[in-house]
Amino acid sequence: MEKKVIGRFDKADFPALKLYDIAIKIDTGAYTSSIHCENIEEKEDKLYCTFLDEEHPLYNGREIVFEDFDIVFVRSSNGMIQKRYQVQSNIKLFNKIFKISLSLSSRQEMRFPVLIGRKFLTKKFIVDTELTNVSNNQQENEAKNSI
Repeated sequence: MEKKVIGRFDKADFPALKLYDIAIKIDTGAYTSSIHCENIEEKEDKLYCTFLDEEHPLYNGREIVFEDFDIVFVRSSNGMIQKRYQVQSNIKLFNKIFKISLSLSSRQEMRFPVLIGRKFLTKKFIVDTELTNVSNNQQENEAKNSI
Protein backbone atom coordinates (compact mmCIF):
# COMPACT_ATOMS: atom_id res chain seq x y z
CA MET A 1 0.00 0.00 0.00
CA GLU A 2 1.29 3.44 -0.93
CA LYS A 3 1.88 5.67 2.09
CA LYS A 4 -0.08 8.92 2.36
CA VAL A 5 1.50 12.12 3.66
CA ILE A 6 -0.21 13.40 6.79
CA GLY A 7 0.52 16.57 8.74
CA ARG A 8 1.05 17.17 12.45
CA PHE A 9 -2.67 17.51 13.15
CA ASP A 10 -5.89 16.88 11.26
CA LYS A 11 -9.56 15.98 11.68
CA ALA A 12 -10.97 12.48 11.50
CA ASP A 13 -14.20 10.55 11.84
CA PHE A 14 -14.72 7.56 14.13
CA PRO A 15 -17.83 6.01 12.52
CA ALA A 16 -18.25 3.09 14.94
CA LEU A 17 -18.23 5.56 17.85
CA LYS A 18 -20.48 8.04 16.00
CA LEU A 19 -17.87 10.78 16.43
CA TYR A 20 -17.25 13.03 13.44
CA ASP A 21 -14.87 15.86 12.59
CA ILE A 22 -12.73 15.22 15.68
CA ALA A 23 -9.38 17.03 16.03
CA ILE A 24 -6.46 14.59 16.09
CA LYS A 25 -2.79 15.13 16.83
CA ILE A 26 -0.20 13.01 15.05
CA ASP A 27 2.48 12.02 17.57
CA THR A 28 5.41 9.98 16.28
CA GLY A 29 6.79 9.97 19.83
CA ALA A 30 3.81 7.95 21.06
CA TYR A 31 3.56 4.25 20.27
CA THR A 32 -0.17 3.81 20.86
CA SER A 33 -3.16 5.97 19.97
CA SER A 34 -5.51 7.33 22.62
CA ILE A 35 -8.86 9.06 22.83
CA HIS A 36 -10.34 11.28 25.52
CA CYS A 37 -12.89 9.37 27.53
CA GLU A 38 -14.80 9.91 30.78
CA ASN A 39 -16.95 7.88 33.14
CA ILE A 40 -15.12 4.63 32.39
CA GLU A 41 -16.66 1.75 34.31
CA GLU A 42 -16.25 -1.99 33.98
CA LYS A 43 -19.39 -3.94 34.96
CA GLU A 44 -20.32 -7.56 34.30
CA ASP A 45 -17.54 -8.10 31.73
CA LYS A 46 -18.53 -4.98 29.78
CA LEU A 47 -16.89 -1.59 29.56
CA TYR A 48 -19.07 1.54 29.76
CA CYS A 49 -17.75 4.99 28.88
CA THR A 50 -18.52 8.41 27.45
CA PHE A 51 -16.29 9.99 24.81
CA LEU A 52 -15.10 13.58 24.97
CA ASP A 53 -16.53 15.79 27.75
CA GLU A 54 -19.02 18.58 28.27
CA GLU A 55 -16.39 21.19 27.37
CA HIS A 56 -16.01 19.74 23.86
CA PRO A 57 -18.35 21.26 21.24
CA LEU A 58 -19.09 17.82 19.74
CA TYR A 59 -19.88 16.17 23.07
CA ASN A 60 -23.11 14.16 22.89
CA GLY A 61 -23.18 12.49 26.33
CA ARG A 62 -23.96 9.11 24.78
CA GLU A 63 -22.70 6.11 26.71
CA ILE A 64 -20.86 3.50 24.64
CA VAL A 65 -20.64 -0.15 25.72
CA PHE A 66 -17.77 -2.41 24.69
CA GLU A 67 -17.99 -6.16 25.12
CA ASP A 68 -14.49 -6.68 23.75
CA PHE A 69 -11.67 -4.71 25.39
CA ASP A 70 -8.20 -5.16 26.84
CA ILE A 71 -6.24 -3.71 29.71
CA VAL A 72 -2.86 -2.28 28.74
CA PHE A 73 -0.07 -0.47 30.56
CA VAL A 74 1.06 2.73 28.88
CA ARG A 75 4.00 4.96 29.78
CA SER A 76 2.62 8.51 29.62
CA SER A 77 4.56 11.58 28.49
CA ASN A 78 5.57 12.29 32.10
CA GLY A 79 7.15 8.83 32.41
CA MET A 80 4.48 7.33 34.65
CA ILE A 81 3.03 3.94 33.79
CA GLN A 82 -0.76 3.99 33.64
CA LYS A 83 -3.27 1.16 33.45
CA ARG A 84 -5.71 1.89 30.63
CA TYR A 85 -8.52 0.18 28.80
CA GLN A 86 -7.97 -0.40 25.11
CA VAL A 87 -10.70 -0.87 22.51
CA GLN A 88 -10.78 -1.64 18.80
CA SER A 89 -12.56 0.79 16.53
CA ASN A 90 -12.18 2.46 13.17
CA ILE A 91 -11.03 5.83 11.90
CA LYS A 92 -11.76 7.60 8.63
CA LEU A 93 -8.88 9.52 7.08
CA PHE A 94 -8.44 10.44 3.40
CA ASN A 95 -11.95 9.03 2.77
CA LYS A 96 -10.74 5.57 3.76
CA ILE A 97 -11.69 3.56 6.87
CA PHE A 98 -8.87 1.98 8.89
CA LYS A 99 -8.94 -0.24 11.96
CA ILE A 100 -7.39 1.37 15.03
CA SER A 101 -6.62 0.40 18.63
CA LEU A 102 -7.43 3.21 21.04
CA SER A 103 -6.48 3.45 24.67
CA LEU A 104 -9.02 5.33 26.77
CA SER A 105 -7.52 8.18 28.74
CA SER A 106 -8.34 11.52 30.27
CA ARG A 107 -7.08 14.13 27.80
CA GLN A 108 -9.23 16.91 29.24
CA GLU A 109 -6.27 19.21 29.74
CA MET A 110 -4.97 18.53 26.22
CA ARG A 111 -5.72 20.59 23.12
CA PHE A 112 -6.51 17.51 21.03
CA PRO A 113 -8.95 14.83 22.23
CA VAL A 114 -7.24 12.16 20.10
CA LEU A 115 -3.57 11.31 19.81
CA ILE A 116 -2.47 9.07 16.92
CA GLY A 117 0.70 7.06 17.56
CA ARG A 118 3.25 5.08 15.55
CA LYS A 119 1.46 1.74 15.86
CA PHE A 120 -1.35 3.09 13.67
CA LEU A 121 0.82 5.28 11.40
CA THR A 122 3.36 2.58 10.45
CA LYS A 123 3.14 1.34 6.86
CA LYS A 124 0.24 3.73 6.12
CA PHE A 125 1.50 7.30 6.53
CA ILE A 126 4.52 9.57 6.29
CA VAL A 127 4.38 12.54 8.66
CA ASP A 128 5.33 15.98 7.35
CA THR A 129 5.37 18.33 10.34
CA GLU A 130 5.06 21.40 8.10
CA LEU A 131 1.57 20.32 7.03
CA THR A 132 -1.79 20.44 8.83
CA ASN A 133 -5.29 19.17 8.05
CA VAL A 134 -4.20 17.28 4.91
CA SER A 135 -6.97 14.66 5.06
CA ASN A 136 -9.64 17.17 6.08
CA ASN A 137 -8.66 19.61 3.30
CA GLN A 138 -8.67 16.82 0.72
CA GLN A 139 -12.11 15.71 1.84
CA GLU A 140 -13.47 19.27 1.67
CA ASN A 141 -11.98 19.79 -1.82
CA GLU A 142 -13.51 16.54 -3.07
CA ALA A 143 -16.91 17.58 -1.68
CA LYS A 144 -16.69 20.99 -3.44
CA ASN A 145 -15.70 19.38 -6.75
CA SER A 146 -18.55 16.86 -6.64
CA ILE A 147 -21.23 19.57 -6.42
